[in-house]
Amino acid sequence: MFSEPEPIIAVNIWWLRVAWVTLPITAGWAVAEAVASWSTPTRVVAAVLLWAMWGVVLVAVLAPHPLSLTAVRTAAPLALVVVILVVVSGRASTVAEVVAVMGALTCAVIGGSPEIGITCAQGSAYGDEERFPLAVPPALFLGVLPLAVLAVGTGLAAGPLLLAAGAWAAGITAILVGLPLAALALRPLHQLSRRWLVLVPAGVVVHDPMTLTDPYLFTREHIAGLGPADPATRPPERALDLRLGAARGSLALLLDQETDVQRRSRNRGVGVRTNLLLVAPVASRRVLARAEARRISVRHRARKRA
Repeated sequence: MFSEPEPIIAVNIWWLRVAWVTLPITAGWAVAEAVASWSTPTRVVAAVLLWAMWGVVLVAVLAPHPLSLTAVRTAAPLALVVVILVVVSGRASTVAEVVAVMGALTCAVIGGSPEIGITCAQGSAYGDEERFPLAVPPALFLGVLPLAVLAVGTGLAAGPLLLAAGAWAAGITAILVGLPLAALALRPLHQLSRRWLVLVPAGVVVHDPMTLTDPYLFTREHIAGLGPADPATRPPERALDLRLGAARGSLALLLDQETDVQRRSRNRGVGVRTNLLLVAPVASRRVLARAEARRISVRHRARKRA
């Protein structure tokens, strides 16, 4: 029996709300000192941009939703980047810098926790279903994700700041290039917020726009077993691996017969026939406990079948 949930960061959406609401206090002091020497128009634009970002995320954390997760996991790292730039500039006092780093880092850490992902995913759930986010592919943290977040921040802020500084040509160019760039970068960030393993009354749904063309329902009657997959073992040749490299907490979904699935490949569907799918949801032990409670066949050890 999987009666004990997986030990994960014990955090509540309320902690994120408190951390974000107080961010103007914890980080605002240092930022104000750092931009004190800027021109008045530039300071005003910077303040408007920062308050706008803060306001958007405040609304997001007050109403958890997949869009909220995208907002939090984009804005919280950007807030940390702003604070790091303040520290590097050396224009703020040491005390202000320390408080700012602690405040921004708290928001980033809590915002990236599994509990926040589950809360936001559940915010758009329909009826009796439980949504568990799929783990972010580790390789994305090495370049794609940081670059996408920076592209959003730079694309939205560079143009207005340049215009405020009187650099009209550069500012207009930055707006024309930056806004589409920010929109383009937000798309994959939001896709990561919409990757779920969903427990529904009829069975299990895999909703992953990054690997599948459509959500797929696997009914309880055709699920031979859902259980842990050994991350150190190479999957069977006929298995459909949807983990994208996120092996920790892997689960194997074994079906009693082969089924057709359309896997996404370069914006088109490629037909795959399989009876074994590998996924990596966060809080995998909790997934198994809840699946067992829903009378879905759960195995302590996933059986491999080609």
